[in-house]
Amino acid sequence: MIRKIIKIDEEKCNGCGLCAEACHEGAIGIVNGKAKLLRDDYCDGLGNCLPACPTGAISFEEREAKEYDEQAVKARMEQKKSEDRLACGCPGTHAKAISREPDDAGPGAKEPASDCPSRLSQWPVQIKLVPVNAPYFENARLLIAADCTAYAYGNFHDRFVKDRITLIGCPKLDEGDYTEKLTAIIRENNLKSVTVVRMEVPCCAGIANAAINALKNSGKMIPWQVVTLSTDGRIIDE
Repeated sequence: MIRKIIKIDEEKCNGCGLCAEACHEGAIGIVNGKAKLLRDDYCDGLGNCLPACPTGAISFEEREAKEYDEQAVKARMEQKKSEDRLACGCPGTHAKAISREPDDAGPGAKEPASDCPSRLSQWPVQIKLVPVNAPYFENARLLIAADCTAYAYGNFHDRFVKDRITLIGCPKLDEGDYTEKLTAIIRENNLKSVTVVRMEVPCCAGIANAAINALKNSGKMIPWQVVTLSTDGRIIDE
């Protein structure tokens, strides 16, 4: 049927996600850093998302589209509520920078000076949760690390996390490939360098391959390296 439906101009979209928050039907999602109309039959054509867009990337068009399906929308929203409950409302996905003193051991520090302070400078850290356009990516040195590396290498924070933005993942246990997400992050931000830390086990090659392919796909020339750790916690290749 021919009906009025939203149209999103990807060139104008900055990936802020305000339109997705304003859409009560769940018709819009952020995919690779850009707003996308996920399904025609989720869009009611009322345009609650239009005034929420700060760049004017959303407009109406009339075209062939599936009829708005209220039942499908209700089912989707119930599913989303269930996912949110399982994730405890997911405050852990809220992006934030973490400000630290040079050694976190001066006046007011929570840990005694003898403890090893955390060097983490942002949240979240999971590749699949981090926003593509988070402000802390600007002029950052990026660390892409396999989950197990921080447990294998005792001085991981000082050696790798310090002064870097950290992303972690497990190519064996996580569903899907990281290449698209990492490509978007590298392409849409000004990064100074990329360091990949992986374990020596064969399955861990997936995270290095995803990062290397993302660098190639981004079309950018950025200094990069891959560091490989042994299962007993030694650096065996860098």
